[in-house]
This record gives sequence, C-alpha cells and structure tokens, in this order.
Amino acid sequence: MKKLYIKQKVFSLGEKFTVTDEQETPRYYVEGSFFKLPKHFSIMDDKQHEIGRITKKTIALLPKFFLEVEGNEMITLKKEWSFFKSRYTISAQQIEVQGNWWDMEFEVYSQEKQVASIRKRWFSWGDTYEVTILDEELEQLLISLVIAIDCVKADEAGAASGSN
Repeated sequence: MKKLYIKQKVFSLGEKFTVTDEQETPRYYVEGSFFKLPKHFSIMDDKQHEIGRITKKTIALLPKFFLEVEGNEMITLKKEWSFFKSRYTISAQQIEVQGNWWDMEFEVYSQEKQVASIRKRWFSWGDTYEVTILDEELEQLLISLVIAIDCVKADEAGAASGSN
C-alpha cells in the first residue's frame, strides 16, 4: 500500500502542481497547456518522462476528456445531457469508480478488487487529495485518473463562473 498526495497551488498561473509521497518527495509533476488548443495536461514522472496526458476535446456539443497513459487511451470522461445538475460518465475498460467522485470521495476497482481509495483533505491550502494505492502496478493510471477528474471539475467550475 502506498499513499500519494496531489497538491494544487492555489494561485498557479501556469497550471502546475506536484504529486508527492508521504515524506513530501515529489513523485509526479503536472503541467497544463496554458492558452493552447486543444487544452491538455501532461503528467510526468520524477525523471520528466510523460506517463499520462489528459486532453479536452475542443469541438464537441458537450465537454469530453480523454486520458492516455503511456500513449494508450485508457479512460474517457464525458458530460451527459442534463437539465439541472451536471452529470459526467467515466468509461474505462479495466477499472470502475464507485462513490462520490465529484466530491473526491471514492474507491477504484479493477476486476471487482479494490485498487485505490481517494479522499479530499479538507484542512489544507488549495485542493489536496490523498490517494491510497492498493495495487502499485496501476499507480500511473490511478494518479492520472484522479488528475483527470480534477481537470473536469475545474473546467466545469470555470464554465459556471463564465456564464454568470
């Protein structure tokens, strides 16, 4: 079992943040494509090798995000048509998300076996998520998934504030 922490900087203009371990050693780096189309986030390991990429589809009626890990498209997050509350679906071949992923309180399963638990830490500066990884072979996919969900949430919050 391993715990990693995704800590976003509150006022990060370049959309950069770090994933650390329990000793606060950087394990992954995330960098947004600030003002580029299509909008994307790169996830790099501690040797600056890109292990994941989250891309927002630019021409679509409803927002759609694609998650690639090691160059393979693994997960799609798609907004569903809804009149009241925003609803997204997560489509993945090998994993299933159970719980309230919108509030970052959920578990991830692979072949009906729990492989991770994600919890938002409430008393921290900026958003901090604790990711407990139970299957270390899926670490890169799990970290990429949590970051992708956070990207969807940030995009939705930006769209909501822009429409007011």
